[in-house]
Amino acid sequence: MSDDLIDRIYEAAFVPELWSDVLEAAGDLSGSANGALFVFNENAPIRGRFSDASPRSAQALKDVRPLFDQFLASDSWKILPGVMRMHELRPASFVHVEDFMTPEQIRNDPQRIAARAVGIGVNLCTAIPVPTGELVTVVFQRWIKDGEYDQAAIDRMDALRPHFARAGMMAARLRLEQAQAAVSALEAIGLAASVLSGSGRVLATNALLEQMQPTFIAAAHGRMALANPAANALFQDAIAQNRADQVARSIPIPAGENQPPLVVHLLPLRRSAHEIFSADTLVTATPVSASAIVPSPSILAGLFDLTPAEARLAMALSQGRPLKDVVAASNITVKSGRTYLERIFAKTGTRQQSELVALLKSTQRIPDPDR
Repeated sequence: MSDDLIDRIYEAAFVPELWSDVLEAAGDLSGSANGALFVFNENAPIRGRFSDASPRSAQALKDVRPLFDQFLASDSWKILPGVMRMHELRPASFVHVEDFMTPEQIRNDPQRIAARAVGIGVNLCTAIPVPTGELVTVVFQRWIKDGEYDQAAIDRMDALRPHFARAGMMAARLRLEQAQAAVSALEAIGLAASVLSGSGRVLATNALLEQMQPTFIAAAHGRMALANPAANALFQDAIAQNRADQVARSIPIPAGENQPPLVVHLLPLRRSAHEIFSADTLVTATPVSASAIVPSPSILAGLFDLTPAEARLAMALSQGRPLKDVVAASNITVKSGRTYLERIFAKTGTRQQSELVALLKSTQRIPDPDR
């Protein structure tokens, strides 16, 4: 076994871009056409790497890479018998996936039909559960012309499996340390923050956010929720959207008893260190001070994800003007104005104009640092 390859496996735990080269080297060791690493996370998109690191993999890159990309882009894996069997069994060694499928499943599996069409035959797979709840699978495939993996090839891959497993666990643990370091740094500058996994599970929280217990509450399966029902609906929807689109959101929380109004921001973490093993979200909460100053449309748009037209309408309404007067001055129909207002209510978690006005008047203008 090459010590250099083992070193590279551990290096890839810290630098995800290196997985492609590592998988290709391991594939060469086992006579594979290609190799892939997949990370499955509850209710989160699949993450993965493919062995397309050098010109030697040109045929796999041309013929097989599109299948890999399609697999990552869809939820089809949830109905594929081979994938489901590996998830159920979680084999602690490399195994022929086809040994755990019926002949009919092998013939009719859409994934295998597409693979056979480009010359791919058997699959060799192992599954590695990691402490943060993800399931890492490492898969190698052979060209049909090269036949099945013999026992010597499987033994070589099994010798690498403990290193793949430890590298996966190391990457997951490193992710947790990075998450805690990030929220601690934000605490140092006075920002309450928490880091969530792709499924919404809390990975790390700083003391400032923990002190907001009446606002942030624990939910099932280690997740986080907001006590305000309307704001929580927006919060949970934003987490779900982050799994697919990685869209930043800002959610207002009206003032409560002994609690000032807050704005909760959700920011997707796109750093390369998180690319394979998570799709994490940074949650921050900033209290806003009571003020009679109404924010400008651009600030409203930034805080509450309003469109320019919605922000202008919200600002006008917060000045106490009736809707019919606002739409007349804006040269839009009453029907359009009501449509905009419904969208504003949905984005701000309010249900009527008086609540919207109270919320907007509690949001202080952000100072210009150049003044």
